[in-house]
Amino acid sequence: MYKGKRILGTISARGGSKGVPGKNIRDLGGLPLIGWTIREARCSVYLDRLVVSSDDEGILAVARSHGAETPFARPPELARDDTPGVDPVLHAVEALAPEQYDYVVLMQPTSPLRTVADIDGCIQHCLDHDWACCISVTEAEKSPYFMFQMDDNARMTPVIRQESFHTRRQDLPRSFAPNGAVYVAKCDWLARTRSYLTPETRGYVMPRERSWDVDELLDFEICELLLKRAGRIA
Repeated sequence: MYKGKRILGTISARGGSKGVPGKNIRDLGGLPLIGWTIREARCSVYLDRLVVSSDDEGILAVARSHGAETPFARPPELARDDTPGVDPVLHAVEALAPEQYDYVVLMQPTSPLRTVADIDGCIQHCLDHDWACCISVTEAEKSPYFMFQMDDNARMTPVIRQESFHTRRQDLPRSFAPNGAVYVAKCDWLARTRSYLTPETRGYVMPRERSWDVDELLDFEICELLLKRAGRIA
C-alpha cells in the first residue's frame, strides 16, 4: 500500500492470437513473452497485487509458473476480437471484490521491453499529481504533419492541413503516441469513463527503445536484439 492507496496490477493476455499462434507464451530470449512483463511487474514498489486475466488455461498456467496470480478465468465474452481493452481490466477489479483498490494498472504482455522503472515511473507520476489517468507514450518517429491520405486515384491530401510542407522537422510540435506498455487509472474513474483516452488523460514518456509492441514474428527477432543490446539477455 502506498500512502493509503491500494494499487492492483493486471496483465491482460487472451488466447487465440491469429497473427502469431500462442504469441503470449512464445519464447523470447529464454522467457515466454508474458514472462517479461510478469518479471518486471513483480519488482514494482507500488503494486499490492499482480493478477493475469486470460481465457486460456495454457497462458494462466505459464503465468502462475512465473509468479503471477490467476484467481479467475476471463469469461469468453470478454475474450473476443472486438472486446474493448478496458473491459477485462474492469472485470478483474470486480472479480476481486470485496477487495477495494484505488488504482488499477494495465500492462500488456506485448510490451516486453518495458522495465519496472517505466511501470513505477508512470504510477508515481499519477500518484504525485493526483491524476485520474496516466498512460505511457513514446515520441512519434514520423510527424503527423508529414503524413498524407491517398484516395483510389493515388491523390494525396495531408492528414493535418498546413500552409507549407517545407517546415523543418525540428520546428514542428513534438508528437506522441500511446505505446501500450503501462496504463494507470483510478478505479472509479475508469468504471465511469470506460476509456483510457479522455481529455483528462496524461502521458508518461518512455524511450523508443523500450516501447516496441510485439505483433508479428519479426517483432520477436527485433525485441531479442534489443534485449541483448540492453544487456538483459546473453
